[in-house]
Amino acid sequence: MDLLHRFSIRLLPPFTSSFNSEKLAPLYLSTRILLSRPAFPNPAPLSTPRSPLSSSAVSKAGWFLGLGDNKKMSLPEIVKAGDPVLHEPARDVEPDEIGSERIQKIIADMVRIMRMAPGVGLAAPQIGIPSRIIVLEDTAEYISYAPKEEIKMQDRRPFDLLVIVNPKLKKKSNRSALFFEGCLSVDGFRAVVERHLDVEVTGFGRDGQPIKVDASGWQARILQHECDHLDGTLYVDKMVPRTFRTVENLDLPLAEGGPKLGVR
Repeated sequence: MDLLHRFSIRLLPPFTSSFNSEKLAPLYLSTRILLSRPAFPNPAPLSTPRSPLSSSAVSKAGWFLGLGDNKKMSLPEIVKAGDPVLHEPARDVEPDEIGSERIQKIIADMVRIMRMAPGVGLAAPQIGIPSRIIVLEDTAEYISYAPKEEIKMQDRRPFDLLVIVNPKLKKKSNRSALFFEGCLSVDGFRAVVERHLDVEVTGFGRDGQPIKVDASGWQARILQHECDHLDGTLYVDKMVPRTFRTVENLDLPLAEGGPKLGVR
C-alpha cells in the first residue's frame, strides 16, 4: 500500500498534527510511508538526493506519498500510470521457476526498491515486469511516526517481510473500511478507497513453498492494493467518486455528502 507500489499497500498517510476522522489519511498504501507535515512542509524534497535509509527523515517517507527519486544504481524505475503493464493482468510464475536466478533477482530488486522508497508494498508490474509477484513489509519504526489515534483507527500493526508469488486473495468477512490511498505509480494524488478488513491470501513464498496469510486491518489493505496491481487495477479505478485530490489538498474537507472515513 505507497501502501499498498508505490503501498504500492507501497496498500499508500501524511501525518496530521491533530486527529480528525473526517480527513484521516492512510499511512502507507501501493507503496510508501507518509511524511509528517512538520518534518517536510513541502514533499518535494523526496525527489532530491537524500541521506541513507537509516536517517529519520527518510524513514518518515512513504509508499502512500507516491513521491521520490527511484533511480538507484541499476535498479528498475517505478512505472507510471498509462504504461500498459499497469493496466493489463500479470502472468503467473511457473512454480518450478520460482527458485531460478531470474525470479530471485526480480524479488531481490523489488525488496530493495520497496525499502529504499521506503515503502510497505510493491508489485512486479510497478517495475515493468508483468509477473504475479508482490512484496510487503510494515515495521514498528514506520508505524511509530503515525499518530496513535490513526494507528488504532486503521488497525495498523507491524509485520515482517512477505514475498508472495501467484497470490490469490479472498475476503474473510463482510467488514470494510474507507481510507485515503496513494500510489507510487500515480504520483502526488490521493483518493478514498473502500477495502475489506479481513482477507486470506495464498500463494508461494520466496522459497517456492506454499504460503497462506490471514490479514486484517492495514495489512489487509496493503495486500488488496498490491494484488490489484497484478490484475491491472490501480486504486483510482476503485476510488470513491469526488474524493480524488492532490497531496497538497489532502487536509481539505471532503465534498458535502462525501463518505465518512473509518470502519463501516
